[in-house]
Amino acid sequence: MHGPASSGWLLVALCAATGAYCLLRMRSGSAEQRRAAGGEALMGFGMAAMAVPAAVYTPPVWAWPVYAVVFGLAAVQALWAARRGAHHLHHLVGAAAMVYMAVVMAGAPEHRHGHAGGGVPVVTGVLLLYFAGYVLLSGARLVPVAAVAGAPPVTGWGDRPELARACRLSMGIAMVAMLLTL
Repeated sequence: MHGPASSGWLLVALCAATGAYCLLRMRSGSAEQRRAAGGEALMGFGMAAMAVPAAVYTPPVWAWPVYAVVFGLAAVQALWAARRGAHHLHHLVGAAAMVYMAVVMAGAPEHRHGHAGGGVPVVTGVLLLYFAGYVLLSGARLVPVAAVAGAPPVTGWGDRPELARACRLSMGIAMVAMLLTL
């Protein structure tokens, strides 16, 4: 996903910070919250690893199939979890997008890893539309909402819904950026 080095490093930092916060969210008292945070942490760190500028580090040829397998397993888990809630469908699309990008990068010749250019334009376009829409919707959800009467007070960092939404928004923006360079 390797464009200019400075934007690549910013993307690495954004995704790694998001993954780290998602690890904090895994300390939540809610099992569902912990499961979602675990999947989002995997996405954040995986996206950070994929976004490292190619001028600095070009992964070995075996790395891309490993990414595809890891995120393929995450997609299967998200598909299984989707029967419990619609949010898991977004995790499924995200994991599938990561598999797609890994497969494209695996198929790119060594000298072209700086500019993959090997993606299927229709698939890339559909994923771009999905994630652009997701970013717009997530951004609109960040607008402050009055507290619900009778709701328990938020006590820890892992249970802050506005921070979880901000993390999902940042990962959506990062996904759009990565797909644009594909």
